[in-house]
Amino acid sequence: MLASAAVALGGASALAAPLAYVPNQRSGSISVIDTGKDEVVRTLNAQGRFGKRLQQVALDPSGKTLFVIDAAHNQLVALDIASDTVRSSVPIEEDAEGVTVSPDGRSLAVCVEGSQHILLVDAATLKVRADVPTRGRNPEHCVFSPDGKWLLTSNEASSDLDLIDVAAARSVALIKTSGHPRGMAFVPGTQRLYVAQETANAVDVIDLAARSKVASIATGLRTAGLTASPDGTYVYASNGGAGTISVIDVAKGASIAEIKVGERPWNPALTPDGRKLYVANGRSNSVSVIDTATRTRLKDIAVGEMPWGVIIAK
Repeated sequence: MLASAAVALGGASALAAPLAYVPNQRSGSISVIDTGKDEVVRTLNAQGRFGKRLQQVALDPSGKTLFVIDAAHNQLVALDIASDTVRSSVPIEEDAEGVTVSPDGRSLAVCVEGSQHILLVDAATLKVRADVPTRGRNPEHCVFSPDGKWLLTSNEASSDLDLIDVAAARSVALIKTSGHPRGMAFVPGTQRLYVAQETANAVDVIDLAARSKVASIATGLRTAGLTASPDGTYVYASNGGAGTISVIDVAKGASIAEIKVGERPWNPALTPDGRKLYVANGRSNSVSVIDTATRTRLKDIAVGEMPWGVIIAK
């Protein structure tokens, strides 16, 4: 009874396993996975209002609202999870892809890849507070620093990161990377940012204080997505060309294992306890579940067409 009630309320109950949200780009839907059962328990589509080109989604800290890039309609949508209805929306330009929530939950950042800028948006009202041009080209992913003072963008076409001062709403530096940066993740409790490098087949390590790359770790073919373990021990990198997950030991600064998953794995996520890793397989239309202790693939869960990634409440 408690578990089913938690599903109906969007996963609010502390007794229930966390829910994973998977945007399916070509299905215009979001698959909801119960990470206790490892099965799809709901499918969200804004009651049919989403277009057939969903991009990244972000989850507000309360777990009640999903922020969705509906690229077919060029809009950012705040979706009420419990009712599967649009709470509000705001027009955005073409080719927006990334959206992320600030650590305090008050702000959103939207990467508008095609026109080289970032929108800073009030999460409560969806009003655009600032429009920030990037120095680099084609910003795809964006991530806030743990203290919320900085926003970093991965600029695919110029192989660098913009460092944006959030309060001033301007880019203050460019940080060079190894080649075609994509997904990013901060290691908890540090100022170290790990950045997937798709053409370099590597993960770069960025020292935020020094504003520079301090290491590059070899991974698999066409590395695309990243997530860091809650204890800061490991970073998991999805290799789109190899169909694998690289396990990076942070202390050793090296990949120590590679786990086979589906075709074209993209953006992974961990459960809050770090025990299970979920990765969207874009060409397999599935999500692979990995036991992080044994580094084994437990199951593949069928989802919609071309899943973009996985988001799990922390």
